[in-house]
Amino acid sequence: MNIAALLEKTARSLPERPAVSLGDAVTARYGELHERAGAIAGALRSAHGLAPGERVAIVMTNRPDYLEALFGIWYAGLVAVPVNAKLHPREVAYILSNSGSRLCVTDEGHAEGIESVRGEMPSLAPPLVAGSEDWRAMLGHDPASLAAARPDDPAWLFYTSGTTGRPKGATISHRNLMTMTLSYFADLNPIAPDDCVLHAAPLSHGSGLYALPFIAKGANNVIPESGGFEPAEVLSLIERHPGLSMFAAPTMVVRLLDSPALASADTANLDLIVYGGGPMYVADVERALAALGPKLAQIYGQGEAPMTITALSRACHAESEHSRYRERLGSAGIARTDVEVRVVDEEDRPLPVGESGEIVVRGDVVMPGYWENPEATASALKGGWLHTGDVGRFDEDGFLTLLDRAKDMIISGGTNIYPREIEEVLLRDEAVREAAVIGRAHPEWGEEVVAFVVPHDGQSVTEDRLDRLCLESIARFKRPRAYRIVAGLPKNNYGKVLKRTLRDELEAEG
Repeated sequence: MNIAALLEKTARSLPERPAVSLGDAVTARYGELHERAGAIAGALRSAHGLAPGERVAIVMTNRPDYLEALFGIWYAGLVAVPVNAKLHPREVAYILSNSGSRLCVTDEGHAEGIESVRGEMPSLAPPLVAGSEDWRAMLGHDPASLAAARPDDPAWLFYTSGTTGRPKGATISHRNLMTMTLSYFADLNPIAPDDCVLHAAPLSHGSGLYALPFIAKGANNVIPESGGFEPAEVLSLIERHPGLSMFAAPTMVVRLLDSPALASADTANLDLIVYGGGPMYVADVERALAALGPKLAQIYGQGEAPMTITALSRACHAESEHSRYRERLGSAGIARTDVEVRVVDEEDRPLPVGESGEIVVRGDVVMPGYWENPEATASALKGGWLHTGDVGRFDEDGFLTLLDRAKDMIISGGTNIYPREIEEVLLRDEAVREAAVIGRAHPEWGEEVVAFVVPHDGQSVTEDRLDRLCLESIARFKRPRAYRIVAGLPKNNYGKVLKRTLRDELEAEG
């Protein structure tokens, strides 16, 4: 079934319910959202000549047009390629090229960047800018009916990174998205038409995925007027929207707790904050429970198993009398209803309770593979299990604790940053012999990027020069916040850089 059938069904039964709001203003009711998605689909098929299965990228900040574009793509039987709008145009260009996107839907703030790289992709049409005259004309197009889709047809290419630093497109199917949606109802929260979800986190990632269960139940998708996460604005919207849920990175929750506006805010309308994208310190979880009440749930997932591996439920957050309560707060919860989760050794043999190893998962939420990357697919799905690259251990009650990220990924502000791609940029400087990038704890963002750089003998490098190089090549949020120019890097007998030693050095400095 085409995942967009969720919208079609809701539009039929609840056409007058608010579907999308910008702040307090309803921008589309379900009947209208259905009509607009159909019109976009009709234009994509006829005016743009796109055939089912072709890819359409979305590069824009959170705005009502985002959901219209996403469902229009699905209505037309096309594959959506949501792209992090904070990426550098060069990074966006790689994703557009790798996915073979025929068209990019964007906004005014990103149109110039898309146009600047379009010359490298002859098959990519001029960008379609939300709110433009072309966009308005598209909304007046004759609507197309909902395209048929098989369960394993691609629906969403979720670009992530691996050990090479090059993004890989996790191919998320209609079956994967439906399983994820049903799992939300099974393990996290029921939803009613009077409820809403606040999209303060990027729609290109977790928040966009979590639009699906809310659309399935006819709830309102509220987008902040700022288009992002501003604590005072979020608290104001909570006061004005009953039954409000939101997905948030742990750093967003901490910023909400630290906001001066929280002292006078009325959070009675808050139903649930689902936090994920990285671990949250137990002390911060306890602060949030004290300030907001038992309105938290944690999820652990990956782009390859969208939002669905384990969960620490609202009930577990509230069970303060349990003998291992704080230990559980530090865990990622138990396996979700729709998946099997194991901890295995190097030979993929299941490990007993208490022993640490790689976390693997299988179920209908797990991707069928990476986009046009059979080698990476075979490695990730070895033996029919998704190998997450994360290290963890189970306790006797089935609670999973995450211990480390095997691929050294940095999570800053809820956004994944992969050291290898930054290291490769730094090594473009002819004076740089070696580079190692790690994350350092940061009180607001969770982690910040620190680069250790070794110059060639007799040569020198400056922080300003390295910073300019990074800003020319990668998104601003990925660039190192500190550079350490050193004579050498600690290594093991095999020549591998010991990043743990570098982290210890930073921790010792305080």
